[in-house]
This record gives sequence, structure tokens and C-alpha cells, in this order.
Amino acid sequence: MENVHLAPEEEENDLYTGYNDYNPTFDSEDLHNDMGFQQAVKTSYGRRPPMTAKYPGTAIGGRPIGTAYGSRMPIGAAIGRPMTGAVQDGAARPMTAVRAAGYSSSLAKGSAFDPLGQSKGPAPPLETKNDDTPEEKIKIMEKKVNDLIEESCLAHARGDLHQSLEKAKEAGRKERALVRQREQTDTADHINLDLTYSVLFNLANQYANNDMYTEALNTYQVIVKNKMFNNAGRLKVNMANIYFKQKNYTKAIKFYRMALDQISNAHNAMRIKIMQNIGVVFIHMGQYSDAITSFEYIMSESPNIKTGFNLILCYYAIGDRERMKKAFQKLISVPLEIDDEDKYISPNDDPHANMVIEAIKNDKLHQMERERKALAEKFIMTSAKLIAPAIESSFAAGFDWCVDMVKGSQYVELANDLEINKAITYLRQRDFKQAVETLKMFEKKDSRVKSAAATNLSFLYFLEKDYDQADRYAELAMSADRYNPAALINKGNTEFVKEDYEKAAEFYKEALRNDSSCTEGLYNLGLTYKRLGRLEEALDCFHKLHAILRNSAQVMYQLASLFRYEMLEDPHQAIEWLMQLTSVTPTDAQVLAKLGDLYDNEGDKTQAFQYYYESYRYFPSNISVIEWLGAYYIDTQFCEKAIQYFERATLIQPTQVKWQLMVASCYRRSGNYQKALETYKDIHRRFPENVECLRFLVRLCTDMGLKEVQDYATKLKKVEKMKEIREQRVRSGRESSARSRREGSAGSVSRSEAKYSPALEQGRDSGQSNHGTSAKGERLSVKLKTLPGSNEPYEASNKQEIDASYVDPLGPQIQRPKTAAKKRNEEDDFADEELGDDLLPE
Repeated sequence: MENVHLAPEEEENDLYTGYNDYNPTFDSEDLHNDMGFQQAVKTSYGRRPPMTAKYPGTAIGGRPIGTAYGSRMPIGAAIGRPMTGAVQDGAARPMTAVRAAGYSSSLAKGSAFDPLGQSKGPAPPLETKNDDTPEEKIKIMEKKVNDLIEESCLAHARGDLHQSLEKAKEAGRKERALVRQREQTDTADHINLDLTYSVLFNLANQYANNDMYTEALNTYQVIVKNKMFNNAGRLKVNMANIYFKQKNYTKAIKFYRMALDQISNAHNAMRIKIMQNIGVVFIHMGQYSDAITSFEYIMSESPNIKTGFNLILCYYAIGDRERMKKAFQKLISVPLEIDDEDKYISPNDDPHANMVIEAIKNDKLHQMERERKALAEKFIMTSAKLIAPAIESSFAAGFDWCVDMVKGSQYVELANDLEINKAITYLRQRDFKQAVETLKMFEKKDSRVKSAAATNLSFLYFLEKDYDQADRYAELAMSADRYNPAALINKGNTEFVKEDYEKAAEFYKEALRNDSSCTEGLYNLGLTYKRLGRLEEALDCFHKLHAILRNSAQVMYQLASLFRYEMLEDPHQAIEWLMQLTSVTPTDAQVLAKLGDLYDNEGDKTQAFQYYYESYRYFPSNISVIEWLGAYYIDTQFCEKAIQYFERATLIQPTQVKWQLMVASCYRRSGNYQKALETYKDIHRRFPENVECLRFLVRLCTDMGLKEVQDYATKLKKVEKMKEIREQRVRSGRESSARSRREGSAGSVSRSEAKYSPALEQGRDSGQSNHGTSAKGERLSVKLKTLPGSNEPYEASNKQEIDASYVDPLGPQIQRPKTAAKKRNEEDDFADEELGDDLLPE
């Protein structure tokens, strides 16, 4: 009983005793000094802080908790959990298995609140990857191989085939080194087969691109024989393509069929392409029946334009008319899979819709559609022109059948083009009447076809030199389509032939404004400026044209003409342009002769002889070239070589006595007097009244002591007397004519003169052709410098010179011959030759 203490009565009556008592743990005002609370905040998931010296025990047990009744008791023992985390005062709680990022359980007592650990400074740097390990080395090598493959492909895309092949070879070397590295590290099971396949495939492609077909086939064979590569059998298509390039058609067929066997029916598009290749190979082999089998299968399974065209070619090759017709019908029925062009036309004034239409009007898809349609039209037009003469008795009937078929197909607009091609076929057959009639049928058609037909009609009439009709149809074509450059050019040509050059130039300019790539208009404009004397503008036109048509012989010739004869006499520029022209037309004898003339004028005999000789070799009938070469050999004291050229001139112009006299003179100068005498006698038999021949015969017979000298001297006197009579008659006739013109009416002629004049003229002509005119020896040298006419007299030496000494018409005083190209107004005018001022009609 001593230990029993009874509570006082007043306490029992106080029902609210203990409500003002609280556990210091819940005192929030002192939390910043409570190390246990601070430690709990810093731990993850709200772990309890360790027992402090003030309040030992865990958060669950050991700390008294106030109740509503004011009793305080430790609840740890009541729960029955053993006390954990009880450490000495100030010691850190041990680390648990779960630890939040950025927190630490080793916070010392009294440290500040820093949940992110910013007081510790920056985080340590990341650990560097160790590249010395075998796996890392292998990864680096794989990356290098992939980079080399990519560089090889990019080089091929740039067109640098050699660089692409070198990169592919280097990739192959590094890939083999990579495989050896794998084997050395006992990781051969991890070899990258995809990388090996890529290296070999790229290498084979680059070999093929560089025309190294044997190496490419060997590389492809390595891939195909490796069973570890899936679907490698498809590469036999590439091998077949290489055999096709090598024209080994048998092996190409074999590999195409092997590839076809290894491709499933699910890949129908690929199978169709291989079948098409097989058909093409059969065509090259001439096995048209086998090709037809392949193409017919394709047209039944998946028809396309190219296969249909090839099928028509095969039927044409075997001459099967009916099957040609059926194949043409199949060709025009192949769907193009192209949307209607109306979608590119704005239906309303909606600005947004208009912007969309403008954006898609020339995009890649629309360009592809236009290319596909143009290709289809090209194949159809070519097929129609090919089979039209073969499917019917005449090509006109065949064209009509093709036109009827096309009118009922989706290519209805091609019917008019076929009609125009029908007219062009008539032109090629030189049936101009039928061509004109066919083209005249389009006068009532729509504007586009009408303009095209009228343009062709204008061209036809222009070639026939019916310039009035050409002008009328050119006007008709222009009225149907004012923006038709061909019609404007034809109109300009009609004005050009009328010599209205200013008006012609305006039409050519308008044609160029409508189509800046119209080369005919630019060429004709240059010719027009040349006629107008506006040489700088003409030169500018031909320079522009040369930039467009780099290998046009006509343009180069015009440029050379301008520099040589029109533009300040610049022979060096003319030679440069003619040299370029010879690179385009190396066998043009006229161009070579012009080069020889230019070098001759420059004093370079060696180069002149080279080009004249080349001109003679390609065209041995040019009298001016023959004359120059003969005179060149005489000038260089090689008279024997000159004989062959004058004999050639004798064959070309047998009625010209001067060439035979040249042959005789060459024999005489070379010392062969007997042959010279025989030649002179032959000339006398053919031309008995030739004074020059008789004079040389008299002189030779006198020197050789022959008895015929008196006969030839007598003949010479008679011929000279007849010549004097003729000359006197000519002079008297001219004087009487002049006197009658002075005395009487200019247009009237007396009856006696009318009767006498024809005989007089005839005698003058015969005297010129048979006798020639008397002149000094140097005159022949002068005449040799120009191209003689067919009736030009031969000028000989006078009697005094013959008697005094042998004055040879081809003596040492002969100078270098000059061609007629040096004079602009002579018959061999440089600017008016075959490559000269010819208009280019449309």
C-alpha cells in the first residue's frame, strides 16, 4: 500500500486534463534544429532518420506519442518490431538498397538542407570510352567500310567512275581485314554478312560501270555461289545484262531464265521486265518467233507501250500483215495511267485554287506524265509510218487505216499528225502533187493543224521557186498561228528572194522572239545582215549560232567568209575557222582548196600545196586546183610531175586547146623533144587553125632539122592571114555599128548589117575557139591565175618572141597561180558557193 498513491479528487473532475500537453516531436518551430527530421527529409521515400541522442529509437518505436488522453508511452515495444537504425548520436545511418538519385545518406550532423547536392561542386566528367578493346576496334572498322561504300556511290553519281571503283576496292580490302580481325578474336560467328554483301555488290557494280566485265562477272559469281546470302539469285539479271553488252546473247538468255526461275510470282513486275529483256535479246539474235512469244505473254499479262512497239517490229520483220494490225490496235489501247489535263485548268477565280494549280502545273509528276505521253505518241507515230506501206497494197491505204484506228482511240489528236506525215511520205517519194493535195485538205481544220499544213505548203512552193504561192501559204500559216516560227521564216524567205532585206529581217526577228532556239531564223538573219552590209550584226548572229550549233559546217563557213572577204581582210581568223571546218568535214574538197588559197596568199607555199593536193585527192575534177598544182610543179622545176595534172585537165575540158599545149610545153621543157613534137602534131590534127601550135611546130622542126618545117611554115602564114582578115572584119563591123548608132535610130539595123552580123559573130567565135589571140608570153601566166571559161581564148606568144628564143608560156617567169576566190565578183565567189548564202526554209 505504500506504493499506491491515489489521485486527488480535483484531478478526477477535470475532463480536459492533458490537452495542452504535446510531444516535442511535433513542435514545428524547432524543426530546423531537429537533426532527425532533417535527416529524414534527405533520405529517399521518407525513410526514418536514425535515433538521436535526444530521442532514441526509430520513428515507429522509441519516441513517445501524445494521445488525446495525454498519456505518453513508447509504442515500439507494443508493435513488437525490433529497433533498427539505432546508432550513436551524430553517426550516419547505413546506406540502404534503394537510394534516390542526387541524395546521400552520409550527411553529417548540422549540415544545411541541400537535396540536389549543389554544395559538392560540378559533377565529375564522364569516363572516356576505351578504344583499345577488340570490339571497339571492330566497330570502328565497320564504320570506315560503310563510309567507303557511300563515297563510292557518291563518286559514281558525280560521274567519276575511276574514283568510285577505287573506293569500292578499298572498301573490299578493309572488309577482308575486318573478317580476319573477327577470326583472330574468336568472334567469327558475329561476322556482318550484310556488310560483306554490300561491299561485293558495290564492287561488282563499279566494275561493270568501268567496262571491266570479266572482273564484274567474277564478283557477282562470288555473291551468287554463297548460300548465306538470301535472294542472291536475282543478281543473275545483272550478269545477264553484262553478257548482253558483250553480245554473248546465248549466255544472256541463260542467265535471264535462271533469274526468272528464282523470282516468285509475287514479284510480277520484276518478272515482266526480265521477260522483256529476253525478248529484246531474241530480236538481236534474229529469232523473231521466240521474241514474239515473250512479248505476247507480256501484252496479255501487263501491257505497256514499249513491249507493244517491239511486238510490232517483230511482226514487221516476219511480214505478218494481220498480226501487225492486231498489234497496232493493242498498242493504241494500252492505258497510259495519266490523269486528265483538265485538272490543270482553273475552274473558277478562287485565288487559293489558282495557286495550287500553278504549283502543280510544272512539278515532277506532271513532267513525268508529259514525258510518258510524248513517248507513247512517238511509238504510235513510228509504228504507223513503219507498217502503213506493209499492211495494205499502197502506203496511202495503210495510212488511212492507221488514221481510222487512231481516231477511235485515246490518241485522237494524233490523226491529223498522221495525215501530215502521209504528205511528208509523198514528198520523200517525190510525188509533190499528192503531197500538195493532202496538205490542202487541212485548210479548213483547226488552227494548229491548218498552220502546220500551210507551213509545209509554203515550203514546197518555195523549193519549186513558185514564190507567189509560197508567200500566200506563208500568210495563211501566219494568220492561223501568228506565233508559228516556221511560218514567219518562210514569209521572211519570200521577202528575201524579192530582195526586200529589211522586211525579211523583221520576220526573222519576230520568229526569234517567238522561239529563241529557232536556228534557221538566226542563220537567215545573219545572211540578211550580210546582204545589207551590216557585217558586225551578221558576225554576231553567226557567233551566237555557233554557240548553239557547235559542229555546223555552214555556220563556220559563213564566219570564215566574213573574216576573209568582208571583215577587214583578216586571213588568220579565216584560216582558224576553216581549220575548225575541216575537223567537221575533213573530206570537203572546196574547203581544202580555200585553205590552200589563203596560205598561198600568205606566201606559205608548202601549206598551200598540202591543202591543194588534199583537195585534188578528194575531188580530182576541180580545174582551178589542177591548174594551181601544175603551175606549182613547173615553178619548182618538176615539169614531169606537172604533166599528169594538165592531162587530167585535158580529159575534163577536151575542147580547151590550152591544156594540151601545156602538156606539150612540159615535155619540151623537160628535154623530151620527140614527145613534145608528137604532142604538137596531135594538137595540130585536132585544132588545125591554132596559131600557137603551128609556131611551136615550126620552131621544133627547124631545130631538129625535119623536112616538115616548110609545110608547117606555109600553114602558119595562111592561118595568120585568115586571122588578120577576121580581125579586120570584126573591127569594121564594130565601127559600122557604132556609126549607125550615132547616125540613125538606136534600135534599128540596116538589112545588109542584119545579114552580115550573124556571120561576123560566128566567125569571131570560131576564131576565138580555134585560133586564139596574139599576145606576149607573159599573158599566159596571167591567165593561169584565174579559172578560164569554156570559150576563153588561149593567149600565146607573138612571132618575134618565138623566133628570138623559146618563150615558153610556162617559163621561169611563171608566178604562183591564184584562184578566183580572191575576186569577190568572179564566178567562183567565196560567199556564193554551195555552202554560201542559201536560205534555210522551214
